[in-house]
Amino acid sequence: MGAERLQKVISRRGLASRREAEAWIRAGRVRVNGRVVTEMGIRVDPGVDRIEVDGRPLPPEDPRVVVLLNKPAGYVSTVRDPHAARTVMDLLEGVAERVYPVGRLDRDTRGVLLLTNDGDLAHELLHPSRGVDKVYRVRVRGRLGREALDRLARGVILDDGPTASARVWDVRRTEGETVFRIAMHEGRKRQVRRMVEAVGARMLDLERVAFGPITTAGVPEGRWRYLAPDEVRALRKAVRTGQDRGIPEVRGAGGGGGTALGPRRRRRSGAR
Repeated sequence: MGAERLQKVISRRGLASRREAEAWIRAGRVRVNGRVVTEMGIRVDPGVDRIEVDGRPLPPEDPRVVVLLNKPAGYVSTVRDPHAARTVMDLLEGVAERVYPVGRLDRDTRGVLLLTNDGDLAHELLHPSRGVDKVYRVRVRGRLGREALDRLARGVILDDGPTASARVWDVRRTEGETVFRIAMHEGRKRQVRRMVEAVGARMLDLERVAFGPITTAGVPEGRWRYLAPDEVRALRKAVRTGQDRGIPEVRGAGGGGGTALGPRRRRRSGAR
């Protein structure tokens, strides 16, 4: 296979994301041919070099898979958490491969969560420059006006800086509630909830209905399935070509009318 970056090899074996693997290297948990390695950028050949994490050799490489979980509320999106009563891994009975979440959903957020042992794909799906949209169905208390929705679309100021522009559409107002959809490519901690709070609204329910072209259509809440090869190709295409950061063309995202808010962007050719 030839030489590759050490963190890439570790993530591809399904032990951790590439970012987590980098943290393990810096912490001195990784040895190559008996020597502790702490610097980034070292290249190894997994067919030749002996690589160990916490004194244990790397496991054999599993076939690369992507799992779609329709996450219920009440589960933490991590492989393990000693402080959490339930993690999403408790819902993956029958998944033979070692997979880890592609990003996270808050404990109380429902919907599309992808898990994979393909560290390269996970890294690219989460990179903001790739423009892979996540679509959320948001339900808030009260009748949210056009001005507040426009602010969400343009971007709001949070304690960790301004958010990028988003797309807001399918706005429906009922007695005491407003429901809308928002598409965004960022993925900060509790970002949608904090954006809603920033415009003076109170979140009632938050569901991620799409990650790029993938939705939970046909997958009941709390259940999972493997993505088919054509779905994985669609994800890779979304990473490779970028998306219109507008209303994504996704199956099962729901829809309906409503005016889309926010600046429309032209499609660019090539990777972003």
